[in-house]
Amino acid sequence: MHRISEFIVGLLFGWGLLISGMTDPGKVIGFLDLAGTWDPSLAFVMGGGIVVGLFGFTVAKKRTSSFLGSAMHLPTSRDIDRRLVLGSLTFGAGWGLAGFCPGPGIVTLGAGEPKAALFVVAMVVGMLVYEGLDRRAKALAAQRTEA
Repeated sequence: MHRISEFIVGLLFGWGLLISGMTDPGKVIGFLDLAGTWDPSLAFVMGGGIVVGLFGFTVAKKRTSSFLGSAMHLPTSRDIDRRLVLGSLTFGAGWGLAGFCPGPGIVTLGAGEPKAALFVVAMVVGMLVYEGLDRRAKALAAQRTEA
């Protein structure tokens, strides 16, 4: 049942991305072009996402398990640190350069768009590089504490 609900939620999310125009890099770049011909339509998409998220987290905070019975794992950290800021800047730069963020990039890849394939490959490579560097940094930190 969990896999079926995951599939349905993912399908609904992808459908929403398609309908909203988030899978069109030109529309995304038009939204980010504040000094040029700004297209404010995606602000409504983001606003709608924020409202849905606020409602969802409000409901989730009052529950101890999901609607399908799994344990709830809500984020607890409220720290704004260097990693968060640098990650946010990197995410935003990638979004601005490519016109895709991860969800729409994967949806557009499914539609067979070559630019999306390049974006998804670059995203996966970036994730693998990050994991390798993070693992190395943690190993070095552990060696320093042992010494």
